Amino acid sequence: MKILILGIGNILFGDEGIGVHLIHYLKRKYEFLGPHQVDLIDGGTLAQRLIPIIVEYDKVFIFDTVDVDDANIGDVYFFDFLDVPECVSWQGSAHEVEMLQTLEMIHMMGDLPETKIIGVVPYVIGEDTTFTITEPVLKAAKLMEKILIDELKKLGVEVKIKDPNVNLQEVARESYKLEVPKEALGY
Repeated sequence: MKILILGIGNILFGDEGIGVHLIHYLKRKYEFLGPHQVDLIDGGTLAQRLIPIIVEYDKVFIFDTVDVDDANIGDVYFFDFLDVPECVSWQGSAHEVEMLQTLEMIHMMGDLPETKIIGVVPYVIGEDTTFTITEPVLKAAKLMEKILIDELKKLGVEVKIKDPNVNLQEVARESYKLEVPKEALGY
């Protein structure tokens, strides 16, 4: 089985980049061992350019931000893409709308792998640029990480800690220097 862990978000706007930051954090902290292939990809705001990558997997976990009626910053939601709770919306920012449309297109083509969303309600900062994640979202990221690790273990993936001292806030300050998949850029 091929498993994709995909981080979505705009790293220029604080909490909006949590999906991307978590990918880089997990790459430093863990090693994922058989029997399944586990790939972690920084999807940034690439949306439709990710289609050729997403369709190659059997199972996909997406880290992203979500907009939820009457929710608090830092609230975490875990759901199947084909069964989104009514209170959850992906209409909070441009990258979320594009990712929603991308997944809907893949589904319409009949190529959507089983896709689970691990989302958090962000503090929306507007137009100011920052690489700092708010405290509620930093705390929520621990739960997001736990949900993913628990799901991978249920699938039989052996999860080994490489570096227990990785700091998510420090990773967030460096995410802009880290890679985007070459396939998504057309190379």
